[in-house]
Amino acid sequence: MENCIFCKIVAGEIPSHKVWENEKFMMFLDIRPINKGHSLLIPKVHEDYLFETDEELYMEMMKKVRELSEPLRRAVSAKKIGLAVEGFEVPHAHIHLIPINKAGELNPSNARQAENSELQELAEKIRSEFNS
Repeated sequence: MENCIFCKIVAGEIPSHKVWENEKFMMFLDIRPINKGHSLLIPKVHEDYLFETDEELYMEMMKKVRELSEPLRRAVSAKKIGLAVEGFEVPHAHIHLIPINKAGELNPSNARQAENSELQELAEKIRSEFNS
């Protein structure tokens, strides 16, 4: 889609702190994380709403979330990875993977703008977990 920020990230037109990708999906750090390591998993093809994607893509994406959550959890030493799906700010299907350590941490009002250098360092650390 022409004006979709996530499509532009996939195309390399907008920089991101990518931590993982394959031919169908991309995972990158959220620039306004709720907690350190807050990442987004998106399909590379434009789909507006996660729950309206075809079943095959949906199931692949959920399997990938499950697979990617453990290396992310290890990279930031979190107790668990919480998930969130909303899609109001960016109309491109995506799943938030949010490292959490206690109840109540999935609150979007806790999000803060992250420094580029902080994201770059963290992305490198998370990528190393995927490669180990």
